[in-house]
Amino acid sequence: MACGVHAADRAEITFADARIFPESLTSTKNGDLYFGSLGQDAVYRAKSNESQATVWIKPKSNGLTTVLGVLADEKAGVLWVCTSASGGRNGAPYVGETALKAFNLKDASFKASYAFPGNGLCNDIAVAKDGTVYAADTIQARVLRLKKGASALDVWAADPMLLAGADGLALLADGNLYVNSVTQSTLLRIDVKKDGSAGAITKLETSRPLMGPDGMRSVGTRTLLLVEGGRLDEVTINGNKAEIKVLKEGMTGITAVTLAGNTAYVAEAKLNLRNDATKDPGPFKAFGIPYKH
Repeated sequence: MACGVHAADRAEITFADARIFPESLTSTKNGDLYFGSLGQDAVYRAKSNESQATVWIKPKSNGLTTVLGVLADEKAGVLWVCTSASGGRNGAPYVGETALKAFNLKDASFKASYAFPGNGLCNDIAVAKDGTVYAADTIQARVLRLKKGASALDVWAADPMLLAGADGLALLADGNLYVNSVTQSTLLRIDVKKDGSAGAITKLETSRPLMGPDGMRSVGTRTLLLVEGGRLDEVTINGNKAEIKVLKEGMTGITAVTLAGNTAYVAEAKLNLRNDATKDPGPFKAFGIPYKH
């Protein structure tokens, strides 16, 4: 109970540094929060009893660059981190490597790196109960998979139309993978077959239109938390339909959500200011929103 209280105590979390641009965040059961810093090519952490996040994985260490998705996998003792090469658009060469990296969740030590075949943009991560790790490639319209014990990623699902802009990932109790497209404002389900291969990709019917959906986390057997259009939503899946309930709106520049205790945390990414060095984005914050599930 004490852990839950700590996690819920913080209405606001600040960052020790400037130009963080925290695009993703994740949490552990004790209420610790981890942020992927796109601006610093690093990972920040705020322990459950702290209201300020500080550097946990140093900038650019172990090849970190363009850090987006982070996901705490407590069962494996791993913090999964998305890192991506720059370039690649309009035929430009890639600089660096797009990969899914594993760090020790206890001490931030580096464990392994799994390269994306053909690079791309590693955006978000989900882990199944059997230890299978999925990663979204936003640029190349595909979802990659790392089987438990495997030494390399494989292309699990690809569709140039349906999966274009693939971003947020989450698994529900039905065992299937849910994906949103930030560019198409859609929510999809990819069936997971008994042998682990990808089945049909189904575009779900949402109760109201989405606007650039991004970070997404499962919080119940049929329930997701999702950020889109400055809103935090609760999404309930019923067959091929998705009921969208707005929990809070009017938040600018949020791109990710995680649940710790009875608090949903969202972070300001302010990505529209990232590439304009003449504008000071000011301090970055994450906000705690009470949520019972």
